[in-house]
Amino acid sequence: MMPIDLDIDMLRCFKEVAETGSFTKAGNNIGLTQSGVSVKIRRLEERLDTQIFNRTSKSLSLTLEGEILLDYAGRILSVHNEAVSRLTKPKASGTLRIGLIDYFLPELLPKLLTKFRKQYPNIHLEVRTDVGINLIPLFEKGELDLVVTGKDAYQGSCRVLMQEPLIWVIGKDTEVSLHDVLHLVLLPSPCVFRKIATEGLERANRKWEVLYTGSSIANIQTAVQAGMGLSILPQGALKEGLRKAPSHLELPELPMYSIVLIKDEQKSNDARDVFISYLEAELNNLQ
Repeated sequence: MMPIDLDIDMLRCFKEVAETGSFTKAGNNIGLTQSGVSVKIRRLEERLDTQIFNRTSKSLSLTLEGEILLDYAGRILSVHNEAVSRLTKPKASGTLRIGLIDYFLPELLPKLLTKFRKQYPNIHLEVRTDVGINLIPLFEKGELDLVVTGKDAYQGSCRVLMQEPLIWVIGKDTEVSLHDVLHLVLLPSPCVFRKIATEGLERANRKWEVLYTGSSIANIQTAVQAGMGLSILPQGALKEGLRKAPSHLELPELPMYSIVLIKDEQKSNDARDVFISYLEAELNNLQ
């Protein structure tokens, strides 16, 4: 069987159509006419010998094969863009000041930053980890070039880096009864986790009290590990000594949580843009 090669331009065109739901809008975004987009999609289907879109006069949707291809296309294009960025901008240099929410990839982040420094030795990283309400003012004063934080912390323009579920957590050896007053370990207001926890328990008519207010996610993790009570954390912050709260506690369901990237679009910064491309590619590889 002859190998099948997937053309990058075809995949980019396919991804635009899938995301916009329109051949015309996709063409406008990538500089092609509607007929040009149609040709690329047809050739892609012919090359794969499968239909990737369901087309009618009024609607356009992905087939099952199209949904599978969209996942692969996103990863292929991300790695492709990363390679191009690294090879065409190898001399990016300067100091890059980054603010990171303290629950962002806590186990993986040091390794990712070390890998970046090896690949871009001319970029000097200054990294600050903190809660979002402390990082945003520094960004607004121009003291940080880039911030990665929770969506709730910033009302301006930003883009989603990743989403993960929030979970109720408890100490590994802590036991709580369904009818106990729930002891909570939380960050201070206006932390969104605090709001979600307390409002959710109120709606469920559960008795609760905040037994411990911490100043950082690490502080919260330590208190929960020590058996001080329950808390809400992103799934990525679940570490040794913590476990998901057992189902018999019948705790309120929790939403997905968005981690966003914030930068000043009006300011040019090659080092920042190289770091963003690197980070997005690494996150995509983790999926």
